[in-house]
Amino acid sequence: MSQRKTSLQRIGAVSGIATPILAFTCILTTIASYPAFSWTNNALSDLGIIPGITGPVFNFGLYSSGLFAFNFAVFGLFTYLGNSWVGKIGALTFVATSVALMGIGVFPENAVPYHYLFSVAFFVLLPISLFVITGAFALKRQTKMALFTLLTAVAAATPWILYFAVHYVSGVAIPEFASAVAGSAWTVVLSYKMFKAASQPKMA
Repeated sequence: MSQRKTSLQRIGAVSGIATPILAFTCILTTIASYPAFSWTNNALSDLGIIPGITGPVFNFGLYSSGLFAFNFAVFGLFTYLGNSWVGKIGALTFVATSVALMGIGVFPENAVPYHYLFSVAFFVLLPISLFVITGAFALKRQTKMALFTLLTAVAAATPWILYFAVHYVSGVAIPEFASAVAGSAWTVVLSYKMFKAASQPKMA
């Protein structure tokens, strides 16, 4: 791997680790700042239209974490997944996922219909991108990462499948949070592997 690709992969890896840290710090901070929030009755996006510090912090967190996720995909995934067309499609789909996340922050819940469209795009594209990337790892014969990515994709999709199948809560905060946690865990694990691979000494 060239020095330039190594540097880009490191940028992508650091961005990937920063993504969930920033996102969940802002989400949990805004939940703490708004005692009326209900996990079973609200959507997380309800926090984005609350006056005072709650709304701005929530929206900033989503936009900024989406920007970090964009860097993770562009600088990290495209480099790490190799030259296969499956890897490129997977990375490109994850880029679209990150753009959708930024859009959720840019267009709060009262920005109809843009917020809804970006929200749906994010939670649909996240598992789809992971399913595609599963194929990329399988082609590279990275069986463990392929299996981990597949399980993450299932974990990201299952809360939504159950929500629409049995409607276990009236709000969507729980499926939103569960899906985001699954995607975040995968991002951190892969970012660590990216950084480790980029930091290995080059052969003479």
